[in-house]
Amino acid sequence: MSGDRGGGKPFEVVREFEVDAPPRRVWDAVTKESGGWLRPMEYEPKEGGTGPFHSVLTVWDPPRRLTARSDDPAALPPGQPLNQLDWTVEPRDGGGRSRVTYVHSGVFTEDWAERHDATERHTDFHLHTLRQYLTYFAGRAVAFAGVEGPAASANPEALTAVGRALDLPVDAAEGARVRVRGPEGQALDAVLDYRDAAFLGLRTEDALYRFFGRGRWGAPVGIGVHDFAADADARRNEIQWGDWLLRIFD
Repeated sequence: MSGDRGGGKPFEVVREFEVDAPPRRVWDAVTKESGGWLRPMEYEPKEGGTGPFHSVLTVWDPPRRLTARSDDPAALPPGQPLNQLDWTVEPRDGGGRSRVTYVHSGVFTEDWAERHDATERHTDFHLHTLRQYLTYFAGRAVAFAGVEGPAASANPEALTAVGRALDLPVDAAEGARVRVRGPEGQALDAVLDYRDAAFLGLRTEDALYRFFGRGRWGAPVGIGVHDFAADADARRNEIQWGDWLLRIFD
């Protein structure tokens, strides 16, 4: 994407990866099952149809290519007049695996470096979670809960406080099996599937827990719970984890 729009500066974040899932499985995860790894989103399945954030599907070619473009100021964050998501899915190894190319592009009109950094870092975490979903939970029904912490959690040390509240060992590395404490002291046996200065990912037998430490970008902590258990209750998870965050940052 080239050229400025409204005095802004274009950005482009490109990621490529391979995953042990056929193209149709990847396509369904992106277009029908996004609650399992990101948040529930709807696509009108045709070229010219509508997509998330009031986008228009300029390319709809299942299971190979999808492009969603939005320039609706009512649906986009302030300072971002244009946003485009492009997915290309190619078969590998006779169709049993896939190579995925993801391109997120658009225009920022303010705080370009900070917002570009946030976009890159969130992209890596979200695409990692997509791979976790495809590997361990693909096709399973999910109850998704998204929780945002109080304003006091919008600081660079907030994720450290979250780790302490979870009783997560400070030296636990990605891939480690851990036992952490969730709401009401609930013990969760999990794999620490992602850890850096801004994000934590925990995978249990029946759920993916995502922790977003957005203080470096001036935003509060967020939690995403992708619950695949038979008795999963999104509202219950939202209340419990929301109260948990309030107790940490009250």
